[in-house]
Amino acid sequence: MADISRRKLLLAGGALGAMGALNVVSPAHAWTWNSRGSIAATDSVRDPRFVWDGQVDPVIASLLDRGGVPAVNATLRPWVYNGQRVPSGLPADVQGIVDMARTLPSWADLRKLDIAYRFATKRGLYLGVLYGMNSGMMSAAIPREARAVYWSKGGADIRDRIAKTAKLGYDIGAYHAYRPDGKMIVTCVKTRLTHSAVRHLLPQSSHWRASADEQIPISQYDILVTWHSLASSVMQKLDEWGVRIPSDERDAYLHLWQVTASMLGVDDEYIPVSWEQAEQQRQQVLVPLLARTDEGVKLADMLVNLGEYIDFTLVTQPIFEAVTRYMLGDTVTDMLELTRRPILEKTVEEAWPIFVRIREAGLPIPLAPTIYSAFEELIRLFALFYLNPFQQINIDIPTGNNPDYEH
Repeated sequence: MADISRRKLLLAGGALGAMGALNVVSPAHAWTWNSRGSIAATDSVRDPRFVWDGQVDPVIASLLDRGGVPAVNATLRPWVYNGQRVPSGLPADVQGIVDMARTLPSWADLRKLDIAYRFATKRGLYLGVLYGMNSGMMSAAIPREARAVYWSKGGADIRDRIAKTAKLGYDIGAYHAYRPDGKMIVTCVKTRLTHSAVRHLLPQSSHWRASADEQIPISQYDILVTWHSLASSVMQKLDEWGVRIPSDERDAYLHLWQVTASMLGVDDEYIPVSWEQAEQQRQQVLVPLLARTDEGVKLADMLVNLGEYIDFTLVTQPIFEAVTRYMLGDTVTDMLELTRRPILEKTVEEAWPIFVRIREAGLPIPLAPTIYSAFEELIRLFALFYLNPFQQINIDIPTGNNPDYEH
């Protein structure tokens, strides 16, 4: 009870801080999106910046305070597939939140999720490029996300951190992602537990407290920002490139990310019901938020230098930077202090639209989608192997912050 009481005091302190923060939130950044445009179809403008994960957070805080995380991680490590039984031996309170968190929302439509896989088989290469060089690099320009990653345990080993993020991107696009033989439910549950642990741990970091503009990290607002850097930004780019997507596949891809938001703990009242509503929300929560931070610049440098692990940085870094600049534009990439590569940038700018047109023209050819999908599957598997060779990627609950900046 003492552990939970301490957590309640922390939450209360955060709430008091939030009340003060509400007085200084600029009108341009005030939350005005109405939940009439959400899955819940209610009528609310409750600000998600001050909503976290009320069911999971007290349990994980208590688990951390009583030193039970290593045992829970060991118990959960063999749990990989959605249809597997959760391994026995979890503390009762942890078992309760895992059982709750692994349940699909009542509105989840497995038929639509299967159509989303069909979409991924045809456009997997675009998704991989966008998740990595658009969404992934954009995260370094999202101030709260950049600070949370840099000062938490993930900031100490960016390769491992990216491997775990890549696992989520891989699992969401895999066959039967949310069916019993898929892995996405398990990945979401473990990610949700990790987010909860970070909420408890980061406020203990003096470095994070000195740079953060919030009392508790990873609010539902923060998750929505990341959601839009992925789902909405990807669809916006595909439209910009002139990729013609059948309406059922477009709707199914949105549904895939709606379900994922729910499985990560986002309340229905914040999950956009349509792409139109998603774009309205994106324009409010993501676009005005992008900014430079010292942490973001350091993370961007780490990301573009990932190639140093296998000694071809000089080849990959210029290309990575040129493609990222094409994806994100000069404003964001200048925030991240990426080196300008005029010749490569011009080449990418001229070549990529041609590549897209040629690839799209080939889709009607028999077996072309299957061939594209097989090739892209090899690329995804290679990326996961490169990021975490010879070992299974586990999403474990952290027990501390960045050990290089622990205090």
